[in-house]
Amino acid sequence: MTTFSIFLILIVVVSFLLVVVIMVQNPKGGGLSSSFGGGGTQQLGGVKKTTDFLDKSTWALATLLLVLILLSNVDLMDGGTSLDPTVDTNDVELIQDAPAAPATDDTPEE
Repeated sequence: MTTFSIFLILIVVVSFLLVVVIMVQNPKGGGLSSSFGGGGTQQLGGVKKTTDFLDKSTWALATLLLVLILLSNVDLMDGGTSLDPTVDTNDVELIQDAPAAPATDDTPEE
């Protein structure tokens, strides 16, 4: 399993959580905030605390998603190293580093 695939799994999970947190919110006051304590302020920490929690979790998940995307991009630029212990990256030669074949003259001699 490569580090990029780990980043990809984390990006999908954080994206799903971000969608869930955003969908729970309702900017007009009809979301989770009003259903848990719309009449009383002592249920589940009150409307204000629930709204603050949802707002902070939205920002935290969005920031985490941005960081994960940037880290996965850095990993791709480095070549996406493998976490498999059976693969030795020191023994692998890249095609770009291979020496060029010597030029030969294919014209027949006269």
